Amino acid sequence: MTPVHEIALGSLRLGGDNPLFLIAGPCVIENEAHARKMAEEVSRIAAAAGVPYIFKASYDKANRTSVKSYRGPGLVEGLRILGKIKRDLGLPILTDIHEPSHAVPAAEVADILQIPAFLARQTDLLLAAAKTGRIVNVKKAQFLSPWDMANVAEKVSGAGNSKIILTERGASFGYQNLVVDMRSFPILRKLGYPVVFDVTHSVQLPGGQGNSSGGQPEFIEPLARAGVAAGADGVFLEVHDNPAKALSDGSNALPLAQLPALLARLKELSAMVRRWGAQ
Repeated sequence: MTPVHEIALGSLRLGGDNPLFLIAGPCVIENEAHARKMAEEVSRIAAAAGVPYIFKASYDKANRTSVKSYRGPGLVEGLRILGKIKRDLGLPILTDIHEPSHAVPAAEVADILQIPAFLARQTDLLLAAAKTGRIVNVKKAQFLSPWDMANVAEKVSGAGNSKIILTERGASFGYQNLVVDMRSFPILRKLGYPVVFDVTHSVQLPGGQGNSSGGQPEFIEPLARAGVAAGADGVFLEVHDNPAKALSDGSNALPLAQLPALLARLKELSAMVRRWGAQ
């Protein structure tokens, strides 16, 4: 595999020759008790599997399909909850920002600022995230090719921040469907940054339920295996203990009960791929 530079996140090392890492959690903070429960459960599973773990949840989902959809607790309350999880459980935190003014307050809590796929070309948002000095995870837009991400990464690095992660999350394939081009992983890795596969959003059917997105969670595992085999450094999974009751993206979330077996298989596959790449 093409070598990429590693990023230090506390005691964790992301990318390079380091083991597969996991970014996971509920799509949105539904309430404090649920967010904490999910952080505790996923952390326990990841620790048992020996996989480095970063907790993910959004304080605001500004790009929901319908204006009636639940967006989250908002900036102030959401960051309070994420900050408490970080302090109490000692977990690194990832959350997404949708406007430049949120970058600085979010960076006071989050270790990784995520740029949503729809906003991957928004220069002011990228620069605001970069200038905080935090790791910046940019999701590849559904309308961009993997090689287009070179320009996106250049915006962040040009602001003096080379702590960049690039995330594949599928490309638009006609209406209300996504497809993952497995060539994307080696192409993105050639840019020199750790590459993550957002598996659960890649099985989403955008707007597929009229007022909300649908999904095909039965394809989470085969796509995850394929992406790891193609060279992904990390996997991003929206995980929920009861997807049918989730307030956002439940139709494409991985049920919590399925995480241990999936993580064990992905870790084994990733180790094998890295051994091959070292030969």
